[in-house]
Amino acid sequence: MKEKYSPELIRDLEEKCKRIRRLIIETLAHAGSGHPGGSLSSTELVVCLFFVHLRHDPQNPLWPERDRFHLSKGHSCPVLYVVLAECGYFDKKELFNLRRLGSILQGHPDRRTPGVEVASGSLGQGLSVALGMSLAGKLDGLSYRVYCLLGDGEIQEGNIWEAAMAASHYKCDNLCAILDYNGFQIDGKVKDIMNLEPLKEKWQAFGWHTIEIDGHNLREVLSAYDEAKTVKGKPTIIIAKTIKGKGVSFMENTVDFHGRTPNPEEARRALEELK
Repeated sequence: MKEKYSPELIRDLEEKCKRIRRLIIETLAHAGSGHPGGSLSSTELVVCLFFVHLRHDPQNPLWPERDRFHLSKGHSCPVLYVVLAECGYFDKKELFNLRRLGSILQGHPDRRTPGVEVASGSLGQGLSVALGMSLAGKLDGLSYRVYCLLGDGEIQEGNIWEAAMAASHYKCDNLCAILDYNGFQIDGKVKDIMNLEPLKEKWQAFGWHTIEIDGHNLREVLSAYDEAKTVKGKPTIIIAKTIKGKGVSFMENTVDFHGRTPNPEEARRALEELK
């Protein structure tokens, strides 16, 4: 059977991921504050969505038929900002105004940024926001899909599970949650703070179609988005196993860079590794 995604596309996406990781490091180092770890861990998830699966128009960000993306873990906005700039929502020069007073690129997303649907950053609320978008689409008879990127520490919050229960009850098959399961939150390892396992079984018990993948394997990510589009009568969650700080050896699998930006020497080393 012919492979759906060509080697050329995969190579192009690999190059995009590498370029986007470099820009994440450059912009955060320039800003002097922000969250590299979770931005690096979710790069493939956001890249595959925006460059292959998401129906959107950078020239018309409010196009009614567009698919919606909501970054629930708003502290990982560097990856979203870089991808939006790469897509053409705004000039890449804006990336170096990250976190500056009056910039369209604040420390958590808000609607000043073209391509951002709604402000985020207060963790635990994003799935409810995405559920509202999903229900609105159904009520309005529109065919758009809604994607919501969650953090693993975030889903320890009760509001997530209320939304999960409601989404299943209302058969929101236009809703796809994506979990960046990198195993770390601001206070340490997720399993030590509040263990999530057995995670797949929890979501299944709440009535969700559940897909588990390696969140850095481009073919698995693309195929998971394909599968989610075929599901009828229930929402989907993609549980993506990822590596905190992916791509930079001294940032990987550590909580140190959850909310600490690299100093100039660390940024130089990181960019050298990402060549």
